[in-house]
Amino acid sequence: MKIKPLFDRVVLELTKPENKTETGFVLPDNAQNKPEKAKVVAVGDGTNFDGHQTKMKVKVGDVVLFNRYNADEFKMEGKTYYILREIDILGVVDD
Repeated sequence: MKIKPLFDRVVLELTKPENKTETGFVLPDNAQNKPEKAKVVAVGDGTNFDGHQTKMKVKVGDVVLFNRYNADEFKMEGKTYYILREIDILGVVDD
């Protein structure tokens, strides 16, 4: 990837959601539960608030939960990515 997000923004790549129920029913994309799970592929340097630099809490490689509606979608090199502010990430998945 050749994009560097600015300030407190994070670039995410959606992980493939499980689109089958435990009983084997296939679910369409719009019927799957939100939030989405994604991998962090790039992070900004943080923000400068009142003269103090804030550090990013997530790092490249983290798997996070986010709401797709809070993110901007873009395509690059044939893949779909999402960019959003770090504060819009709901949590980090600890496997």
